[in-house]
Amino acid sequence: MKNKKSSKPKVNPALEGLEMNINSFGEIKSSMNIDKLNEFLNENVEDKKLKDREDKN
Repeated sequence: MKNKKSSKPKVNPALEGLEMNINSFGEIKSSMNIDKLNEFLNENVEDKKLKDREDKN
């Protein structure tokens, strides 16, 4: 069996320190405020479901 390095993935500097875990009840736990995370995603990730809508601002 090969030894795997336990390195953390590369992340955007705005998300530095983000850790996501799922507990035994299936709940997602984050080390970052969910509102801050959602704000980052809204600014940086295109919503594929909404990209072709004409009423989008």
